[in-house]
Amino acid sequence: MDYNGRLRCDKIRSKIMTADEAAKLIKDGMIIGTSGFTPSGYPKAVPLALAKRAEKEDFKITLYTGASVGDELDGALSRAGVIKKRIPYQTNKDIRNKINIGEVEYNDMHLSHMAQQMRCGFLGKIDYAIVEAVAINEDGGIVPSTSVGNSPTFVRIADKVIVELNVSQPIELEGMHDIYEVEDPPNRKPIPLINVDGRIGTTYMPCNPDKIAAVVITDIKDTVRHLAPVDETSKRISGYLIDFLSNEVKHGRLPKNLLPLQSGVGSIANAVLDGLIDSPFSNLSFYSEVIQDAVFDLIDAGKMDKVSGTSITPSEEGLKRFYKNIDRYKSKIILRPQEISNNPGIARRLGVIAINTAIEVDIYGNVNSTHIMGTKMMNGIGGSGDFTRNGYITIFATPSEVKNGNISCIVPMVSHVDHTEHDVMVIVTEQGLADLRGLSPKERAKLIIEKCVHPDYKDALMDYYEGAISKLGSVQTPHILKEALSWHIRYMEKGSMK
Repeated sequence: MDYNGRLRCDKIRSKIMTADEAAKLIKDGMIIGTSGFTPSGYPKAVPLALAKRAEKEDFKITLYTGASVGDELDGALSRAGVIKKRIPYQTNKDIRNKINIGEVEYNDMHLSHMAQQMRCGFLGKIDYAIVEAVAINEDGGIVPSTSVGNSPTFVRIADKVIVELNVSQPIELEGMHDIYEVEDPPNRKPIPLINVDGRIGTTYMPCNPDKIAAVVITDIKDTVRHLAPVDETSKRISGYLIDFLSNEVKHGRLPKNLLPLQSGVGSIANAVLDGLIDSPFSNLSFYSEVIQDAVFDLIDAGKMDKVSGTSITPSEEGLKRFYKNIDRYKSKIILRPQEISNNPGIARRLGVIAINTAIEVDIYGNVNSTHIMGTKMMNGIGGSGDFTRNGYITIFATPSEVKNGNISCIVPMVSHVDHTEHDVMVIVTEQGLADLRGLSPKERAKLIIEKCVHPDYKDALMDYYEGAISKLGSVQTPHILKEALSWHIRYMEKGSMK
């Protein structure tokens, strides 16, 4: 593999070794921080070598990342039984299963919070950082690949660093990054970012070359996620959302080009953004964490001018398109550490319009975005909390029902609360949109049932609400806890809420 022009630091050429040799540096009980964010720009060769080593040797590690990573990391190490604890966000089925049967301890954390908690020692000492790079500069500075995540903090505070120099990642990625780390209290200064396309840092992660313990040359490509095609449900959700935003512009609550958009991860979020292509909006900007296919679509359509995130996470076709047109996309896109891309203060400063997805919503506006039936972890809160509490407008999108109509995504009481009614302004399903701003709990309940609930569940939810009023009187938040929980119990016992 030709890495000429990528390894520019002569001092560390002697540190080049195989993935198997680098994996031997990792000892039982260590805390390892890796690059990678949903799943993009994560190390692959060394984790695969660690999994192979585990076939003959029993050892455990605690694994910290930026967010979800590919199967070569979360999947391989989970199947090998190597991971003892995992923080902060995951999407791999194997580690999810290990979490939900208690074999892996899991701490679900707001993504913007993690870097500070690491720097301040709340999460223990990082023994090794393992990061993917496209180049290493003369002074040891590491140029990330398709994501930044928590890598700058891992590199700075880890005892030692292992760099996977991935020659399959285009060198043209260099220059796309803006690496800036905040100082910690009591010395913190304001983050000097006032525009989506502002640059405040370096294009590489500073690193003392003496800390680099190994350089592994690799060409393993990212395992990208599949994005479902835009279906009728997503189109209808997007349509209601565009009508809402148009009305906000009409009433002077948003400018004609809106405010910076933030979008969660996955097919529904991607489809909602995709609907903006045929909308009346132009000169759009994007300040979020993950850059998916719809962002490329909006750039190509001449609709979006400025894009800031921490990760490029397209589909397989989207990744090919990104590589083919990398110079054009590079002129629009900036990749930052997740502490900056998800920073609550910047989200509020820029007036971000936060659009995230929910597993379930209750009639009072509380949102569950992490747990199935309140007990089993799905993926994690990710960055949704960072933006929901601090956005100019905060929106949650969900289908009104799933599992062939056996589960209503609108319930009397969510089985787990990630986002309280105080932070949720708008709920939208394919049935309609409920604008909850300024409403009391009882007003919210009636509007959500009217606008967002599937017809098959509308009468049952209204009966619950009216029954609560009848039994309790017109209290602030009418709930009959036994009946509210019976919705979830019914599905657990019968496989249906009906």
